[in-house]
Amino acid sequence: MRILAFDASTEICAVALGDGEHWAERSEHAGSRHSELLLPMIRALLAETGTAMRDLGGIAFGAGPGSFTGLRIACGVAQGLCLGADLPVVGIASLEAMAHAAGAAHGWSRVATALDARMHEVYFAAFECEGGRWRARVEPCVLPPSEVPKLDGRWCGAGNGFAAYPALGERLANALDACDESALPTAVAIGSLALPRFAAGAATPARDAAPLYVRHRVALTTTERNAGQNL
Repeated sequence: MRILAFDASTEICAVALGDGEHWAERSEHAGSRHSELLLPMIRALLAETGTAMRDLGGIAFGAGPGSFTGLRIACGVAQGLCLGADLPVVGIASLEAMAHAAGAAHGWSRVATALDARMHEVYFAAFECEGGRWRARVEPCVLPPSEVPKLDGRWCGAGNGFAAYPALGERLANALDACDESALPTAVAIGSLALPRFAAGAATPARDAAPLYVRHRVALTTTERNAGQNL
């Protein structure tokens, strides 16, 4: 089964196409240009691999948390493509994809993930791999770095939240053996996590696809800005 997977939850726009054994992928630093880049990147990857939409078994996207705009773009593109080709869709939590990517790169099985959420907060979750499946030990949440839950046992850290906020590493110092501050969710990780869900019949109709928001505001208040806080 071949699927298309993509992510726009961070500043990177990433697309992958594969079956679990072999993946073709493209990624580009997008900044705020995901809406310009995502569809052309998808078309280019389909052409490069000689794949038509009818050849796909489904589409997976990074559902969040992450950039509000990026999540809406990814979800909208997934819905549009799936409706047009009558394909099922799977949304994958961005932090789980980051844990999977970091685990695959470093051989880690317990990963505390953190993305910079701006406004002096991080998107945070902790995942443990058991029997080939990542299970959330701390569900995705948004918190100030000094308030993330402390972890029992030994863990590894992943994500730019650790680089943006040194207080996060200090908070978890007694639990962390290593940290990859450059780790990000990847389209291949999203596809790899989605494949068993498609196989298990856990995909959803396109109309039901939705981003995973854990924060419902995108800017500081005037009072917060006047107090000297920055996005």
